[in-house]
Amino acid sequence: MKIFPYLNFDGKAEAAFNFYRSVFGGEFVGGIQYITDAPGMEEIPEDEKNRVMHVCLQINPDLKIMASDTLPSMGHVYKAGNNNYISLDMDSLDEAKRIYSALSEGGTIEMELQKTFWGAYFASFMDQFGIGWMINYDLKSGEE
Repeated sequence: MKIFPYLNFDGKAEAAFNFYRSVFGGEFVGGIQYITDAPGMEEIPEDEKNRVMHVCLQINPDLKIMASDTLPSMGHVYKAGNNNYISLDMDSLDEAKRIYSALSEGGTIEMELQKTFWGAYFASFMDQFGIGWMINYDLKSGEE
């Protein structure tokens, strides 16, 4: 398992990550993905269409930082303090399920652990102490 910081912004993720890349170096893995790249987002308000769905800055082989922008139209409320998550990249789906089940108990689920359109199982939630977590398991070739 690897642990990485995941940051949320209120429409400034792209500017922030261009700045971080200028400071730390590195490359964007998979480019910058925007809200309009996701299926089912055709009805999103015009002022949210260019917000970042996901960006990952790989600084070195062992360090990356990731981020997205909040979507007020979907009920996301940005405030200092809820803009940081701990993201866990899991080694197996069984491990992802175990950690998700234990860590989310008594917390507030934002997205259940489920298969996503980007080829992973993913979940996000606040634990019982108010700490934000994201769990991701990238499917390997041949896995469903």
